[in-house]
Amino acid sequence: MAIPVMIAALAVITMPVSAKEDKIESGIYANDINLSGMTTTEARGKIEEYVNSFGSAEITLNAVEGGTIVTTAADLGLKWGNDNILDEVANFGRDGDILQCYKELKDLESRNKIYPVIFDFDKNKIRTLIEENAQQYNQEAINATLVKTETGFEITEGQSGIMVDTAASVDAVYNYLTGDWNGTGCSIDLVVTVDEPAGRAEDLAMVKDVLGTFTTSYSTSGSSRSANVANGCNLINGTTLYPGDEFSAYEAVSPFTEANGYYMAGSYMNGQVVDSLGGGICQVSTTLYNAVLLSELEVTERYNHSMIVTYVNPSADAAIAESSGKDFKFKNNTEYPIYIEGSTTPDKQITFTIYGVETRSSNREVTFESVVLEKTVPDTEVIYTDASLPVGYCSVQSAHIGYKAQLWKVVRENGVEISREQINSSSYMKAPRSATVGIATADEGAYNAIMAAVATNSIDEVKAVAGAYKAAADAAAAQAAADAAAAEAAAQPAPPPEQPAQ
Repeated sequence: MAIPVMIAALAVITMPVSAKEDKIESGIYANDINLSGMTTTEARGKIEEYVNSFGSAEITLNAVEGGTIVTTAADLGLKWGNDNILDEVANFGRDGDILQCYKELKDLESRNKIYPVIFDFDKNKIRTLIEENAQQYNQEAINATLVKTETGFEITEGQSGIMVDTAASVDAVYNYLTGDWNGTGCSIDLVVTVDEPAGRAEDLAMVKDVLGTFTTSYSTSGSSRSANVANGCNLINGTTLYPGDEFSAYEAVSPFTEANGYYMAGSYMNGQVVDSLGGGICQVSTTLYNAVLLSELEVTERYNHSMIVTYVNPSADAAIAESSGKDFKFKNNTEYPIYIEGSTTPDKQITFTIYGVETRSSNREVTFESVVLEKTVPDTEVIYTDASLPVGYCSVQSAHIGYKAQLWKVVRENGVEISREQINSSSYMKAPRSATVGIATADEGAYNAIMAAVATNSIDEVKAVAGAYKAAADAAAAQAAADAAAAEAAAQPAPPPEQPAQ
């Protein structure tokens, strides 16, 4: 008869559990928070309030050389990290067999059940804070540098730097806050690494040999284009590249702005010569390209111009352009540093010379041959009328012959050819001789005369008619200026008569 009595007793004991299943049992805590008699929703709100109360705790992150980032726990994404305990709290004394539930509830009568509240943080917020604030304290390594002077190379020794390791620092901060933090203000050291400079003075001291040099002329260029060539050359001059470094001509000479030393000058666009800031810069990249080829460095990106240029042979050019994304890039594929010297002369020649350590045999000769595969001569002329320009204006652009060409690298040893390799292929569009003529005038006769010239499809005829009207307009303007000057002089009051001498 003992067994039925026990079952009845347990049935009586467990009945209140069913009646109170939406309330947390008495004696249950989360840290110091008494959750007794609360609903799950009330308990959640109480614990989150408790966690958020630590949000104002000041946390200092120590960066490089005394630099600090001061923030708060809330700004680092402080949150409740183990809210899964609520299910266990809500079901304490109810989840399991009857004997287990009885034992749990009986234990609560003599000893509280305390669940730990674990803090968690947002790694993304920690990372963002470090990325946005630690960089100001970083001390980047200063590479050893070369400067070419009239007497030779001068070397400046490099200097080590110290940098915050963002990824390692995020882990360090997160691990401390989720493992050791007690909810009060604290200071955490970020992880820093030594940033070693590229190259050593003794490596740079070896740079003495001319690997390749090339010169082009811009003697026919106007003042603005000449200034652009000289400016671009100066921006590249003095560059040191260590083994494996890649050089971008576009990055070196851009942006193409007045503030960066550029002027409006002619450049190619859609088969036309148009004025743009930095016009002529491609002669800089082209001259450098040929010096790089002769140095046998690794060209990683190169584009030809849309139309042929006159300062190098077909397929020996290298264009750069912001609008089309064209760039000229090459890599220092030698085992030593290289130095780029760029210079211009008063008679408008630009030269690039690349210095390094010569490891090629003295009996080795490298040359480059341009091979024209196809040549297309334009057989038409194009005349454009512009109603925004006055009658008398006429701007003529020369025709451009179309080409298909290749550039070949020829290597000889002791005068004997040992290899011949195609370096690139290029296609240049043809463009007919063209003229833009102004037609804006109130003189019907002048308008009809210029349109009649346009109808002949002869640029020379248009030039002659436009030139006559321009000469007439210039003469009229000169006469008007003279008449105005005479009228102004006549309007001046006569000087007072001279007084007789006393």
